[in-house]
Amino acid sequence: MTMSKVVKIEWLSEPEEHDYPAARSYLSLHCDPPTVTKIVGQLKRAPVSQFKAKDIFRASGLSLLGVSNSHVEKDRKKILHGKKISPLLLVRDKIHGRVIVADGYHRLCSVYSFDEDAVIPCKIV
Repeated sequence: MTMSKVVKIEWLSEPEEHDYPAARSYLSLHCDPPTVTKIVGQLKRAPVSQFKAKDIFRASGLSLLGVSNSHVEKDRKKILHGKKISPLLLVRDKIHGRVIVADGYHRLCSVYSFDEDAVIPCKIV
């Protein structure tokens, strides 16, 4: 019986600056421009929280992308090489009772592929 290597996932203390325009772009599919501007501003000011990967998936209702996805594979390589990855940006959609992954879906899938119980830093509004 072989033991699989435990992978330590390293995180940046704050999201990268380019994560916010990515969140803005995605959120513009859900909301009107003034609402998107308000939400992105709230995300920038929000403190970093932590949630388990499996709980974020359950709350979002999203499907898990496989490691064959090129973006997931790119993030998996970063993790395996010990590079720090950016926290997720999440929005509570109270109307639909779910969480919107505004930025970080591929990172979420990559982390989950190593450990569904991994604790992920997030900004959530």
